[in-house]
Amino acid sequence: MKSVGIGLRGLFVAGLAGLLIHAAGLRAEGQKPAKAKAEATKAGAGTEMVVVKPESEGFSSERLENLHKLIQQEIDQKELAGAVTILARHGHVVDYQVYGQKDMATGAPMTKDTIFRDYSMTKPVTGVAMMILYEEGKWLPQDPIAEYVPAFAHLKVFRGVDTEGKPVLADPAHAPTMEELMSHSAGFSYGNGKTVVDAMYQQQNVMHSANLEEMVDKLGTIPLNYEPGKKWMYSASMDVEGFIVERLSGQTLPEFMREHIFEPLGMKDAGSFVSAEERARFATNYHDDAQGLLVPVQAGGGAPTDYAVQPPMPSGGGGLVSTAEDYYRFAQMLANGGELDGKRVLAPATVKLMTSNHLPAGLLTGEWGIGQHVMRPGFGYGFNCAVVFDPAAAGMPDGKGTFFWDGAAGTWFWVDPTNDVVFVGMIQRMGGHDNHTLLYKSHAAVYGALVN
Repeated sequence: MKSVGIGLRGLFVAGLAGLLIHAAGLRAEGQKPAKAKAEATKAGAGTEMVVVKPESEGFSSERLENLHKLIQQEIDQKELAGAVTILARHGHVVDYQVYGQKDMATGAPMTKDTIFRDYSMTKPVTGVAMMILYEEGKWLPQDPIAEYVPAFAHLKVFRGVDTEGKPVLADPAHAPTMEELMSHSAGFSYGNGKTVVDAMYQQQNVMHSANLEEMVDKLGTIPLNYEPGKKWMYSASMDVEGFIVERLSGQTLPEFMREHIFEPLGMKDAGSFVSAEERARFATNYHDDAQGLLVPVQAGGGAPTDYAVQPPMPSGGGGLVSTAEDYYRFAQMLANGGELDGKRVLAPATVKLMTSNHLPAGLLTGEWGIGQHVMRPGFGYGFNCAVVFDPAAAGMPDGKGTFFWDGAAGTWFWVDPTNDVVFVGMIQRMGGHDNHTLLYKSHAAVYGALVN
């Protein structure tokens, strides 16, 4: 296997700029000797990822079997069709595994170049797009969102219903800010609950608007769910960010991401749709039927659910697709302080700002969260990602400052700056009863293998 150019600071051979990583058709190989670590720092673009001996980066090969068994058990028990995982330390990949199938009906095996639906793992990518514009002086965290989204100039807050059942609305104590938007504390939601405000989201079909401008126009007529900064609620905030990216950059969200993130990082299969030529590499998405068996998710047809064409309303909250290697390159860039293979996307201070907790202590009480991602002591939310700023208080084995997120189909990743660890896991299972459990169990298995 050839080496890949991802070192601690991601050095590229300058004369090879512009070439992309070639991942198609890779097959798992045995562990390389320790000298592969040195080779990995010298290789340029167009090379395949090398897997170095885990012991060369402080991991135990024997103890990493716990991670492999954890995921293989999911497949053996028919809880999961297949998976791809990548584990790296100090910028060197120490474990790269392929499991199971990408389509159970045809028996097509999972491969390293399989394309996955990232869903909410899109959010950190949108966060990076926003931080690029932040570095250009286009916005500040304290700014009112309405400064960039005119439709939000007259937002109200929902205060209940009157005796006739009509909504009672009031002016917010303060206009929601960009910091609150990017930390899910501005007052928005996804509208997928059963409240009066949720019904308004559903009536206006907010998340299936014709374009991002229509989406924010609709949101501008719907009251906030709560006073800005007083609760944490998973929301369409990152889709609003997509509109802001378009307005501040003059580009569509997919164009901006491609030019400023995907192309510089060599994320060759990342995007908002899967072309006809690449459909055979697209993993089938599954969910449990009434009997608990995995069955394919039936796409609704048309963008964005079939991912056949560029969607008219690109989703900054959940619209991307990528391979495991694509997302690893993105995550490793963040781990490197904003740079990969000689291409700088963000400054280290900007990455630190994005991946620091931005929630006040009053929201870290265990009252707010989604699934097992509960905002609590030691565990908060930065700009478009969760942050473990006190692992002991949060009850997690990760190093201080670890940031992460996952997606609706079970994809997950984390970056641990203290231990210099990056992990990416890709599966396609909607609403699996143990998707979050697999995420947290994988943390336990990985850190259980980190022995030096």
